Amino acid sequence: MVSAVEMAVNPKKRVFLALVLFSAIMTAVLLFFAWKVTYLGFEAISQFLPAAFGFLVFGAIFFLFAGELAIVLAIMGMPLPKILYFWSWKAINFLFPFAVGLGRILNIPREKVEQSFVAVNNALVKQHHIKVPSDRLLILTPHCLQLDTCPRKITRNIENCQQCGGCCVGGLLGLCHKYHMHFVVATGGTLARQMVAKADPKAIIAVACERDLTSGIQDVFPIPVIAIFNERPFGPCFNTRVSIAKVEEAIRMLSEDIPEDASA
Repeated sequence: MVSAVEMAVNPKKRVFLALVLFSAIMTAVLLFFAWKVTYLGFEAISQFLPAAFGFLVFGAIFFLFAGELAIVLAIMGMPLPKILYFWSWKAINFLFPFAVGLGRILNIPREKVEQSFVAVNNALVKQHHIKVPSDRLLILTPHCLQLDTCPRKITRNIENCQQCGGCCVGGLLGLCHKYHMHFVVATGGTLARQMVAKADPKAIIAVACERDLTSGIQDVFPIPVIAIFNERPFGPCFNTRVSIAKVEEAIRMLSEDIPEDASA
């Protein structure tokens, strides 16, 4: 079991948290200068306008830094009310593009920033101790997990999979049957969103590459997501794989019907 201290100093998480913090500082400085530059113009219109605009500016600054603080406290294991959890995610989603841009300036690959974002997301979900019924839990994966030579059409009906063992899809379907949960395979972001809306899950276990996981987590918020990177031994989007053990571990963590330490 990883301790709260170990989670707090995880280098992967530090990358994103540091970029978000610097992004928040730069945003705060820009907002402050915007207030100073417009002060005299607003004052010429009304003596109340500078104060009103200043209230909005400093409220936004407080929102950004409070969200960052809430994230750090949650990762360290401090219990947070749901409103702060929601608040922290709003701050993350707002600052994420700035963090990616800052990472580019600092020569930090986007993929590394996305990996760090996913690590922070997973830590927040774990620390929030979310539990849902198994039948409200969804496994969402990309079509590239299916063997490229397989003739079975599984994107509309996963039960078309014959569980031959040629790819990971059969193993995931086995978990779906074992724990009585939903499992869908999507060919793209639009179809994935449609399937999520149709399944109406309370939590999602998503398997994909860094970019798809990052955008997907943001798209389905506030639905909690445990994100698992796919393995790409043959390159991106082709005969990818995933650890069935990691997926089952996530199921045990999220399902209220299964003790996390239950034997398989």
